[in-house]
Amino acid sequence: MTAVASARPALRHRLAERGVDRTLLLLVPGLLVTACLFLYPFLYGLQLSFAPRQGGVFANYARFFGDPYLRDTIWTTLGIALPATFINVLASIPIAYVMRGRVRGKRLLTTILVVPITLGTVLTAQGLIMYGGPAGWLNKVLTVLGITDEPLPLIHNYTGVLLSLVITGFPFSFLLTLSYLSGIDPSLEKAAATLGANWAQRFRRITLPLLAPGLAITFCLSFVMAFSVFPSAQLVGDPANETRVVSIAAYHAAFEEYDYSMGSAVAMLMAVVMLIVIGLVMAWRGTLYRGATGGKG
Repeated sequence: MTAVASARPALRHRLAERGVDRTLLLLVPGLLVTACLFLYPFLYGLQLSFAPRQGGVFANYARFFGDPYLRDTIWTTLGIALPATFINVLASIPIAYVMRGRVRGKRLLTTILVVPITLGTVLTAQGLIMYGGPAGWLNKVLTVLGITDEPLPLIHNYTGVLLSLVITGFPFSFLLTLSYLSGIDPSLEKAAATLGANWAQRFRRITLPLLAPGLAITFCLSFVMAFSVFPSAQLVGDPANETRVVSIAAYHAAFEEYDYSMGSAVAMLMAVVMLIVIGLVMAWRGTLYRGATGGKG
């Protein structure tokens, strides 16, 4: 009995064979930060949403879906976020495809493309007001050239918010798409070229199928950024009507009506909608090719 016990590996060694060792302790600080900055606020907001000022447990949610002015904010936000996300992702593909190769001035061009990230949504909105407003240089040039008789309505409407989301969101989509494209082995396309495939055939049959799973991730992350739009909808949109997005409804309930329970309910619904869209995209991603790209990524 003693010999059998001595032959059995120690618990530490058995756990190490399964990939469980002391290095996992390095995850503890990150888990604590996640719990403090995400899990606790989320759970607190969730329980707060079920504690309305008046009515039953689901009174806040009943009020939201029973009021068209509140309910329609979801469709308004989707109507802004989805087009902006599609534009950013689709526009990033050809640019990243060219930029992954040897391009003269590649660093300078990449820097120019990602500069809007450093500006932020507020400065971008301010720039749109200065350059695209009724007295901005763009409308002045168009008027002087006789292209338009009156200033184009580029701000304080749907167009202004969409432009702001495209300007601030494109660099993020571009960098992600570029990283995925850089992970695809160029020799795959070269091999197809030697077999007589033209550029369009190589892109459609080789590059795009390998890139599509990465594009799904890029779409999800870009959508989350666009769906949570708030400063742009306020500064260059029409927050009372055309661009009254769901984040504005949550802010109005929490910090203008001082109904934190209702504000939490709107925020929870906002999270649910984002999760639904992400779930649909990830379900589509699961049907795509998931093999090796043969590259660095």
